[in-house]
Amino acid sequence: MRNIKFYVLLAIAFISLNSIAQVSQKVDTRKIQGGMWIPSLLEGMNEQEMKLLGSKMTAKDIYDVNNSSLKDAIAHFGGGCTSEIISPNGLLLTNHHCGYGVIQSHSSVEHDYLKDGFWAMSYEEELPNESLTATFIKRIDDVTEAVFAGVTDDMDEAAKMKIINQNILKVNKEVEKEEWQDSYVRSFYKGNQYLLFVTEVFKDVRLVGAPPSSIGKFGADTDNWMWPRHTGDFSMFRVYADANNRPATYSKDNVPYKPNHYLPISLDGVEENDFTLVFGFPGRTNEYLPAVAVDQIVNVLNPAKIEVRDNALKIVNTFMRKDADIKIKYASKYASTANYWKKWIGENQGIHQTKAIQHKLDLEKEFSKIVAEKDLVGYQTLLSDFEKLYKEIENVSLARDYWIEIAYRNVELLGITFRAFQIEQAYLRGGEQGFENARKSILSRLEGTYKNYSPVVDKPVFEKLTALYAEKSPKEYLPSNMVGVNFSEITNEIYASTKLTSLEGATELLSGSSDEVIKKLNADKAYTFGKELHTIFYTKLEPKFQQLNLQIEAVQKEYMKALMEVFPNKRFFPDANSTLRVNYGMVQGYEPKDGVYYTAKTYLDGVMEKYVPGDYEFDVPQKLQDLYKTKNYGPYAENGKIPVNILSTNHMTGGNSGSPIVDAHGNLIGLAFDTTWEGTMSDLYFDADIVRSIMVDIRYVLFIVDKYAGAKNLIEEMTLVHPKK
Repeated sequence: MRNIKFYVLLAIAFISLNSIAQVSQKVDTRKIQGGMWIPSLLEGMNEQEMKLLGSKMTAKDIYDVNNSSLKDAIAHFGGGCTSEIISPNGLLLTNHHCGYGVIQSHSSVEHDYLKDGFWAMSYEEELPNESLTATFIKRIDDVTEAVFAGVTDDMDEAAKMKIINQNILKVNKEVEKEEWQDSYVRSFYKGNQYLLFVTEVFKDVRLVGAPPSSIGKFGADTDNWMWPRHTGDFSMFRVYADANNRPATYSKDNVPYKPNHYLPISLDGVEENDFTLVFGFPGRTNEYLPAVAVDQIVNVLNPAKIEVRDNALKIVNTFMRKDADIKIKYASKYASTANYWKKWIGENQGIHQTKAIQHKLDLEKEFSKIVAEKDLVGYQTLLSDFEKLYKEIENVSLARDYWIEIAYRNVELLGITFRAFQIEQAYLRGGEQGFENARKSILSRLEGTYKNYSPVVDKPVFEKLTALYAEKSPKEYLPSNMVGVNFSEITNEIYASTKLTSLEGATELLSGSSDEVIKKLNADKAYTFGKELHTIFYTKLEPKFQQLNLQIEAVQKEYMKALMEVFPNKRFFPDANSTLRVNYGMVQGYEPKDGVYYTAKTYLDGVMEKYVPGDYEFDVPQKLQDLYKTKNYGPYAENGKIPVNILSTNHMTGGNSGSPIVDAHGNLIGLAFDTTWEGTMSDLYFDADIVRSIMVDIRYVLFIVDKYAGAKNLIEEMTLVHPKK
């Protein structure tokens, strides 16, 4: 009965908003922006809102199972970014930073595609990539009823989740799909709704083109999350299929994929208040957390993670600036580490600037008042339950974050010991077979790890971060080998003796029988140091965290349902969970602080104003300088200038990188790649006044491909249109 009630409430919310929109066309557009909506459920409220913002598309133009629609051009790129098909021959567009690891994998000191760029002038020159995938969504089905079959209110959360997980397996097994298709199920509205996604996963995705990092990563870490921005953050790939246009692993016999839909490209540009729609795979948001949770994130957890990464980045950056080989090895890792470090800083600032915690407290006060007035007994303890649980989980979460940031992510040697630790644990759980399976898998992964590893860089990171761990992590979760020790001496001893700083050494340690390997590992100083950390994590930290988190999730699920019942006229979209979503907005500048206003567009002039010859972040290729001097812009200019980046009010997060920005008619106008620093808090709280997304103007992409790279073969396979003319 609970799920039926949930959908009735959801329908009421949608009907109420539709009624408001139909009564008056004079709507505060800030109130109908924000949100990551399910594309199969756009008819009604969302379709009406999009039209109020200027869209000329119907819901079926965006998502249709039986006919070609925008969804058929959108692909989940590598599982972490978004991409879009922009030609009838499977040409795929995404961000430079999404393709960065692939570009790096094809690079060497002799052929540095990160530095010089890469352009294939024919199909034969396109570069295959092992394990890179492009996933298209074919259909979305509501399977809530089937997933909740057998679940009753009197069950505890563990029992409920056991049945839910069993039902999900059954749904996936019984779904109607083609033999070459896959499927998965995800929860929405904090576990109150479940949807099934039928997919096609293409496994032959080849690198076609990438500008040099001085264009694709212009501004690098200094400009990351900032405005004004002048970055050509794009790269191009191609999806290949078998002779039947179906997914296939790499083969020289594969042919370019023929999509059901590809995006035409607008040459007309954008103006302030133009409609913008983003289609992509946003990773994760938590819009409905209580105030106590956001307070803990901003004032306890984020500061700890920021400090860890700040120390690691400073050390790695010093080495990257002195050594070209290290720069190539660490480029992708450094960018990944810096990305969220800076994001967390901006998130904290945005939460404080918008008074988000106070807004949540105000909502909770109103919520409590209505619950009391209506005597909604089941909801009366929700906020006090949150207070109790978040107080109890704080030290567990903090210690867990220190382990993740130091022992798992940023000290590479400790990360390697964790892989070795998994082998020993596999033996204890699964005997010889478990040992062999784990050893084979982890040795394969370590080959990639050591390809981009330098113990010279890692050693000072180890010393700095392990000392920080011992000083700052809650003492009840600190292993004994980190108490009252000299970390300089320990670091020197470990790096002088361990075999885990090279692939050869690791292979030697992991060779032999299970008894021999485990004996050798436990004689290695790096392994024994890391083992204590990992043991604490698995025996004390993770079990306690999961136990408390399960209780928090149960309260959050009930709170989500309660919010929709108590506030039937408020807009509630499901949090992002790496599934296909639509969000809509407008081209618009903003006021980040008193007396400062940012316009919505930047131009190539700004690239030249930032130019610093030979600089790691702000160098400009000579050919781009020449094109600027001669104004050789082709058909891509706007009033004699080349547009570079655009701001819009779209609500995005990690995973939306590479998402297409389409105009009111469904034409591609830009490529999403970032959010402004002040707006990074939109993962926790959306405010249309300051949240802005940053995109590459598609005309800058075309200008670079055509005039800079001379890859006219790529331009010729696209469809260029003039919707405003």
